[in-house]
Amino acid sequence: MNFGLTEEQDMIVTTVRSFVEKEIYPHEAMVERTGQVPRELGEQIKQKVIDLGFYACNFPEEVGGAGLSHTDFTLVERELGRGSMALTHFFGRPQNILMACNDDQRERYLLPAVRGERMDALAMTEPDAGSDVRGMKCSAVRDGGDWVVNGSKHFISGAEHADFFIVFVATGVDETPKGPKKRITTFLVDRGTKGFEVRDGYNSVSHKGYKNCILYFDNCRLSDAQVLGMVDGGFEVMNEWLYATRLTVAAFSVGRARRCFDYALHYAADRKQFGQQIGKFQGVSFQIADMITEIDAADWLTLAAAWRLDQDLPANREIASAKLYASEALARVTDTTLQIFGGMGLMDDFPIERFWRDARVERIWDGTSEIQRHIISRDLLRPLGA
Repeated sequence: MNFGLTEEQDMIVTTVRSFVEKEIYPHEAMVERTGQVPRELGEQIKQKVIDLGFYACNFPEEVGGAGLSHTDFTLVERELGRGSMALTHFFGRPQNILMACNDDQRERYLLPAVRGERMDALAMTEPDAGSDVRGMKCSAVRDGGDWVVNGSKHFISGAEHADFFIVFVATGVDETPKGPKKRITTFLVDRGTKGFEVRDGYNSVSHKGYKNCILYFDNCRLSDAQVLGMVDGGFEVMNEWLYATRLTVAAFSVGRARRCFDYALHYAADRKQFGQQIGKFQGVSFQIADMITEIDAADWLTLAAAWRLDQDLPANREIASAKLYASEALARVTDTTLQIFGGMGLMDDFPIERFWRDARVERIWDGTSEIQRHIISRDLLRPLGA
C-alpha cells in the first residue's frame, strides 16, 4: 500500500473540507436549535454541490457520476463527517444499490437521482426487525399481476426529502434445516403511491434536523416494474451494494472525531488552571495523545478497507472492523473532549455536547457494534470449521 494521498486526492480533501467549513458550519447552530433544515437552504446546498461537480460522486461516469474510487469517496465522506448530517445530506450521495436498476428503472430512478432531480431513501428497518433483517413483517403477496404490500418501516433516514424509496419486503418463506427462512424482495416505491404514507418518526437526541420517518403500507399495489433486481433476490442486492453504508459510518466517525479533537487540543493549550495551561498536566496531555492515536488508527483502518475494495479484494471483515473501531473511537474521543472542557463541555456555547450526543448513534445504525463483531468473528472462525 502507498500510505500517501495523490495530488488528486489531496484536492478532493481540500475541496470538500472547504465546502463543509463555508457552506455547512454557518448553519449548524440554527439547525440544532430548530431541528429543521429550511427547504430553500437544502436546495441551495444541493445546487452548489452540483455546480462543484461532486453531486453523486459515488457513481460511475457512465451514469453521470464523478467515478471516484472507493478510497476517493471514503475521503469525501470523511470530510463530510465534520459537518451536520442534516445539512451534508444535501451533498447528494444516492444509494449505490440503484446501480441494480434495469433499463426502464435507470430512466425513472437512477439517472434522475444522479442528476439531483430526485432523492432516494433506503427502507429496511422495522420495529421488530433491526439487526435481524429476516425478522421483517412488512410483506408483499401476489394479487393478479401485482404485488400488494402491507406493514411498516421505521427509523428511515432522509425520508422527509425523498421522492422515492428503496424498500425491502418479505415475499415468501423457505423451509430450511434451521427452520423457516424469509425471502426478501427489493421494491422501488414512489412517494404518493396509493396505499403508501410517510409520517413523522421519533425525536432523536442525535443529529438534530436529520429526521427519521415511519413508512406505512396499507394494501399498496406495486407492479413487477417496481422490483429492483430479482424477485426474492433482495439479499443478493443487499449484499452486493450495501457494504458501502458501513464504510460511510466509519469515515464519518473519523471526520467527526478529528473535528472534535481540534477543539480539545486548542482548549487544552489555552485553558489555564493552577497557573498553567491544562495541556501541561499529564492527566490531560496523555488523553490528547490517546485520542490522536485512536483517530489515526481508525482513519487508516477505514482507508485500508476502502483500498481493498479498489483492489477487488475481500473486504467484508475489514469494513466491519473499520465501522466497529471508528464508531467506538468516536465515542471515546467525544467523551474525553467533554471531560477536558469540564462543565463548559455540557453547555451549548460549544458544539462539544452535540458531538457527544451525535456520536452515540454511530454504534447502532448500519449494523450495531455487536453485529460487526459477529461478522468479524464469523469470518475468522468459519474457515476453521467453528
